[in-house]
Amino acid sequence: MRNAALACRDAALAIAGLSDAGKRDLLMAMAARIEAEAALILAANELDMAQAAHRGLAAAMLDRLRLDGGRIAGIAHSLREVAELADPVGQVTRRETLPNGVVVERVRVPLGVIAMIYEARPNVTVDAAALCLKAGNGVILRGGSEAIHSNRALAGLLRQVLAEADLPVAAVTLVEDLGRETMIELLQLADIVDLAIPRGGEGLIRFVAEHARVPVIKHYKGVCHLYVDQAADLDLALDLLIDGKVSRPSACNALETLLVHRGVAASFLPRAAAALARHKVAVRGCEETRKLLPGIEAASAADFAAEFLDLIIAVRIVGDLDAAIAHIREYGSDHTEVIATADADAARRFVSALRSAVVMVNASSRFSDGGELGLGAEIGISTTRLHAYGPMGIEALTIERYVLHGQGQVRHGNVVAPVDPPG
Repeated sequence: MRNAALACRDAALAIAGLSDAGKRDLLMAMAARIEAEAALILAANELDMAQAAHRGLAAAMLDRLRLDGGRIAGIAHSLREVAELADPVGQVTRRETLPNGVVVERVRVPLGVIAMIYEARPNVTVDAAALCLKAGNGVILRGGSEAIHSNRALAGLLRQVLAEADLPVAAVTLVEDLGRETMIELLQLADIVDLAIPRGGEGLIRFVAEHARVPVIKHYKGVCHLYVDQAADLDLALDLLIDGKVSRPSACNALETLLVHRGVAASFLPRAAAALARHKVAVRGCEETRKLLPGIEAASAADFAAEFLDLIIAVRIVGDLDAAIAHIREYGSDHTEVIATADADAARRFVSALRSAVVMVNASSRFSDGGELGLGAEIGISTTRLHAYGPMGIEALTIERYVLHGQGQVRHGNVVAPVDPPG
């Protein structure tokens, strides 16, 4: 593992030296290769899907693992989107001249080597590689055993394109030894690996955080809330609820808890329950909610803290905005929170009171995504306050350093050399 990481570090230097046009052409060629070899990728994915079904993987995991023609087209599209993004490397984010004439700049540079550790989603293999390469980095990909055939096929195609461009293939390194000991070894290469980004279930992310000696971007789970305020447009709120819960329940930006102001609960919740039932969503509610919806299950404290990643939602009636904020502070995961309201003051208070990475007013939680936020493909979501917070794109794979331009200035002028004592 150490030798592979060293090779990736050396390869990253070659990637960092590419021009914007060179990186663009490389990613465009990768997109074309993915499209041209769709049959090979699908055949590999079929092997993974068959093994996953045999192992009895959950429906949410199977959905993340599955590839089809549309998803492969989406992978290629994401590659092209990243290729067209403005190159962050070399960007001067601040410039000022000191009184002594020294010009001080803050300049974006690549991080170096990124370790990407993830489960199920084969598209992460390509998205992570694209973003890391665009930002001038090398990437070490350590996917899960459930997607090994898909990941091997995708990474192999990317490495083919690197070789054809006379670039070191180690810039995209796939770890095929999936033993935990190998992953721990990777996570402890603090002298080589600059950042680890885990994507997957809470168990995986906690394992990475506990064993790493390198910096880790953490995102344990997405317990996302929709609060329907007393001043909400209820039709709008219903649209946010259905899109947020139903469009892709296995995504980390899917809604898991619905909070409803007591003043609109009687008019909103029966409509919401009927709409959710049409989409086969199971509702679990607090005692007050169950009085309005007597057929539903009781919600426990564990339900309010749960990331279901399924067609299940927890519902609670709250007395006011402050109670909604208190609930989110107690049970939330700092991922994404939504308020439906026509009251500008309530919206302002909601946004300012919560520290979650993404807070929305009258918009679906499903927009909490790097692609939707204009970042191109997303490499991950940070709910820890490091150099990046929230959805992460290419800028989050660079770091700002200081570059100074002077004309011979010294900090301590007119320093008199000490005179040796007589004798």
